[in-house]
Amino acid sequence: MDTRKLIDLLRATIDPNQRQQAEEQLAQIHKIIGFAPSLLQVVMMNDCEMPVRQAGAIYLKNLISQNWHDRETEPGQPMPFSLHEQDRSLIRESIVDAVVHAPELIRTQLCTCVNNMVKHDFPGRWTQIVDKISIYLSNPEASGWHGALLCLYQLVKNFEYKKAEERGPLHEAMNLLLPQLYQLVARLLPDPSEQAVLLQKEALKIYFALTQYTLPLNLISREAFTQWMEVCRQVAERPVPPAALQPDEDERPDLPWWKCKKWALHILHRMFERYGSPGNVTKEYNEFAEWYLQTFSNGILEVLLRLLDAYRNKAWLPPRVIQQTLNYLNQAVSHAHTWCLLKPHMPTIIQDVLFPLMSYSSEDEELWTVDPHEYIRVKFDVFEDFVSPVTAAQALLHSACKKRKDMLQKTMQLLNQVLNNPATEPAQKDGALHMVGTLADILLKKKGYREQLDQLFIKYVFPEFNSPRGHMRARACWVLHYFSEFSFKQEAVLAEAVRLTVTALLQDKELPVKVEAAVALQSLLNYQERSHRYVEPQVKQVALELLTIIRETENEDVTSVMQKLVCVFTAQLTSIAVEICQHLASTFSQVLDTDEGSDEKAITAMGLLNTIETLLTVLEEQPEVLRLLEPTVLQVIAHVLQNEVQEFYEEVLALIYDLTCKQISPDMWRVFELLYQVFMKNALDHFTDMMPSLHNYITVDTDGFLADEKRLLAIYNMCKEVLSKDCGEDPESHAAKLLEVVLLQCRGRIDGAAPLLVELAASRLLREVRTSELRTMCLQVLIAALYYNPQLLFSVLDKLPDFTSHFIKQWLHDADCFLGIHDRKMCVLGLCTLISIPGRPAAVIELAPQVVPAVVLLFDGLKRAYAAKAQELTEEEEESESDDGEVEEVLSSDEDEIDDQGQEYLESLSRRTVNSGTIAGMQISANITEEDDDSDSDSDYEPNEETALETYTTPLDEENCEVDEYLVFKEVMQRLESTEPDWYRALTSNLTEQQSKALMEISLLADQRKAARESKKIEQQGGYVFTQQTVPTTFNFGGGGSIGGS
Repeated sequence: MDTRKLIDLLRATIDPNQRQQAEEQLAQIHKIIGFAPSLLQVVMMNDCEMPVRQAGAIYLKNLISQNWHDRETEPGQPMPFSLHEQDRSLIRESIVDAVVHAPELIRTQLCTCVNNMVKHDFPGRWTQIVDKISIYLSNPEASGWHGALLCLYQLVKNFEYKKAEERGPLHEAMNLLLPQLYQLVARLLPDPSEQAVLLQKEALKIYFALTQYTLPLNLISREAFTQWMEVCRQVAERPVPPAALQPDEDERPDLPWWKCKKWALHILHRMFERYGSPGNVTKEYNEFAEWYLQTFSNGILEVLLRLLDAYRNKAWLPPRVIQQTLNYLNQAVSHAHTWCLLKPHMPTIIQDVLFPLMSYSSEDEELWTVDPHEYIRVKFDVFEDFVSPVTAAQALLHSACKKRKDMLQKTMQLLNQVLNNPATEPAQKDGALHMVGTLADILLKKKGYREQLDQLFIKYVFPEFNSPRGHMRARACWVLHYFSEFSFKQEAVLAEAVRLTVTALLQDKELPVKVEAAVALQSLLNYQERSHRYVEPQVKQVALELLTIIRETENEDVTSVMQKLVCVFTAQLTSIAVEICQHLASTFSQVLDTDEGSDEKAITAMGLLNTIETLLTVLEEQPEVLRLLEPTVLQVIAHVLQNEVQEFYEEVLALIYDLTCKQISPDMWRVFELLYQVFMKNALDHFTDMMPSLHNYITVDTDGFLADEKRLLAIYNMCKEVLSKDCGEDPESHAAKLLEVVLLQCRGRIDGAAPLLVELAASRLLREVRTSELRTMCLQVLIAALYYNPQLLFSVLDKLPDFTSHFIKQWLHDADCFLGIHDRKMCVLGLCTLISIPGRPAAVIELAPQVVPAVVLLFDGLKRAYAAKAQELTEEEEESESDDGEVEEVLSSDEDEIDDQGQEYLESLSRRTVNSGTIAGMQISANITEEDDDSDSDSDYEPNEETALETYTTPLDEENCEVDEYLVFKEVMQRLESTEPDWYRALTSNLTEQQSKALMEISLLADQRKAARESKKIEQQGGYVFTQQTVPTTFNFGGGGSIGGS
């Protein structure tokens, strides 16, 4: 390909006037063989101007990201474009060299190319990447090292999060490369130059990515591990050159010397936490952890204590270095071996390191003053917590005071001195209250401290609500938030706490104070039911103020406060519900219209949608209010669906669900049409999220659903789309469930469409089905069709060769896979219909001896399922929490903290697999005995007896449903015994003694359920009758009777 023409086109893409035309030309030629290698050639031309090379690198990166791997052609679709193997081969040969020789500006794009190529081609088509990297690493020529390390990092990154058993190819490569990497680092360590330290940092990043989730002990021997730990120790301990301290403090953390230290500490903490902490590791690391603790922990701890000593003597350290150091110390608190070394230093660390870190700093002051919105964002950013030294300080303080003797007492003495000293600066007072709040859960469990808390609030916290300093008012709110679980001894103190918090929320001029007050108020409402009456008089002002704060800060924490308020004060807020909803909707639009890319904006927008959803949920019993809210919520729904903002589909579908739970307005039927269009266009992956709303459309307004045949057609098309595309078996099970719901909900009303629904399920059964859930769900569609109209079902199935026989055999074989109440009930009713119909299929007669045992098995499951449901209802009524008096034991100096549960959990994660095919764990011929239910064959697998799809109810699941499966079965058997004795004998002659006994029990239960129904009817009419039944010693099905609903 002509590189000059390519350069001209790339240059034109930079010119706004020529861009569109140039991009169109590139789009026409990028599929030509030779284009991609030519593009790489242009990118590497040193005599070509840099903007053109950058444009080429970006184009190449996108080309490789999207079109590197071969993709399967979908039926009826054109073959998707992927780069020709000839081009891929040329790029594989030269990409590592390109990364090595490329200037910094281009390297990043090329590294992304390497990452994608490794993902698809290593080790299969591209083992030579290992050889290329190895050649550069072993070459004494330093210029090739950096690019080689960057390529090695991409190789390792691809395996970073994979399970140990999937990392074989990487470990094979690292057998060669890891020793080379170590030799390079060892050679570079004495060199303090910026370039040498940058290479050391890259090497440490590779080692961290290799070991952060799995430590391959077969690859990294103890000797090699010791070498790397020594590298990290040296990097952590060595002094930095003066050049590392010259720039402004904000810029220093980005310098290689500090970055190198950060990665060394990152590794040291990770090795201790994940592999070197006896009692907290998975069993394959037990022996290693003991060796680690004895060999390394104290030597490294000494280095870190020297770092902290320098820091307390005013030496500058980057925040991440302090954070990782404190994280290591936090781990050391749990082990007697390390605690012995740490213990004498701990009071000094608390006083001179943790206390200053937790105090209000000059940086805090500057941010509060210059940009209060950013101050709020940083303080409430969960991602910030992962990197903040303040969070690490809180964690270390909490661990030491919770786990080690005398630490709490010594800390409280220090804080007492600080708080009682009139000369204490506000920043230090802030730090002291910060530390008290951090220890709140520990103090609440110690009687001596708990009894003094009322006084703590009165003396130290309440006065700060009137402080001239905003940060102290915010801290006072923060402390109340952390002590909100405290059982206030004096009602007046609780009343004052609520009054001060509400006043701060409504009247304070500083936004960060309002936000802290809002969060504190939520906690008080959560834990102090008595606080509700103090908030109620001002609840409307509070709600409107919260909306203003949400609008101004777009803070998700305040959004959740609003949710709490709406739940607690539903009745009081009904009158302003429309105003609240409009406020939330317009703030949502505002958030969407501004910077759409950021994660925080997305989280906030989600919070707003969730708050609207909360509003709809709590007002669901007030249809007249919901009608008023609907137009506002519809704007939000339309905005998201019409603009295809897919990240909010889940939340918007929840809103649609709420607006269709009780009734469906003409506008909501228009939303149904929109939903269908969106689904068919690009929302196939959201089918399971749509399912609750679709279920509402079918069941809440069945007449409306059937009034326009396009609506039924839409459901059919959606299910067809899911069942014919490779969506995964969970969405497919949902689609089959929806077909079943339609058949049962519209029984007798869709004779024309029902065969199409049956064909969908039947044709899915003809393709491979991997899970029992999908198989039983497709069978259930056919069973529902049998229940709907047997002739209709068999007229469809008989068109498929041998399908009827296959269906009945599979159904009986899978009887143990039907779980929950609905599925088993459906199965019983289906079998009752099957044995009752005239002109039975040959397969039914052939398999007659299997039918009643299958029914017995189903009834046994039903008995358990009904019992589990009753128990769940009882537990819900009795649920109450009583863990107030819990006291945690501290560890003595020679004790280790062992996390048994965590250890078991980690190990169980690696073991856990569920074979859904044997989910019920019983054979069709299972016997029912008089032993306790605990001894039956699925006692080792106790699922929640309600299946996930059972929430999508049908007329058969309604409480007042007239169709009782016990009565239907009894009546069918009685009728067959009297009218078709030969057929009855064929069904029952092969029963075992236990199965015959089980039949008696089913009959008895049928009578009891019938009596209970009649009693309930009489009770509802004002009287009550109780019938006592006894188990008969022999059983006779005689006595006639009708099918009764089969």
